[in-house]
Amino acid sequence: MSEIKAAIFDLDGVIVDTAKYHYLAWKKLADQLGFEFTERDNERLKGVSRMRSLEILLKVGNKEFDDETKQELATKKNTWYVDYISSIDESELLPGAKDYLIRIRNRGLKTALGSASKNAPLIIKNLNITECFDAIVDGNSVSKAKPDPEVFLRAADELGVAPEQCIVFEDAEAGILAAKNANMKCVGIGSEENLSMADLVISGLDKAPLV
Repeated sequence: MSEIKAAIFDLDGVIVDTAKYHYLAWKKLADQLGFEFTERDNERLKGVSRMRSLEILLKVGNKEFDDETKQELATKKNTWYVDYISSIDESELLPGAKDYLIRIRNRGLKTALGSASKNAPLIIKNLNITECFDAIVDGNSVSKAKPDPEVFLRAADELGVAPEQCIVFEDAEAGILAAKNANMKCVGIGSEENLSMADLVISGLDKAPLV
């Protein structure tokens, strides 16, 4: 992997586990709407945009609303989620995450965050890792959700590195597809069973090879 000049990291499930807070907020919304939303259902929301996640949740509950109401529901969910994550600190970094970011930057690689989360700047600020990234591309700066490669291509562009010289760290199938669609190498974080399209699958950044 000597040709690699930049590493792009998803946020949720790679650097920090905010999935539990997303789940709590989505479950609270489902409870309010009168149906059950399980942790298994929540797995389907990994790496998916907020509005697409809402569509999936409403399908689980067999509910239909007009666009204005759906926007209100998504905003309500996000308000609860932001309340949950406002107390996140460095203790919630996943094992090896910050150390790995520092190590690869010391080797001269550029780094970017490539996340669907619109709350990414708040989260990385609370985690005290903002300075670990040369570029931050999140849900506020892209219009197309993974598996569309927009988020990763924009990150590469902001870093000034060709897509084929980037490696992506992702925990979701949609994110791995996005990396492949961007013509980038991809390391899957999680289980090989779910992330078989990745070039390499590891359990976490504490097990990641230096690229």
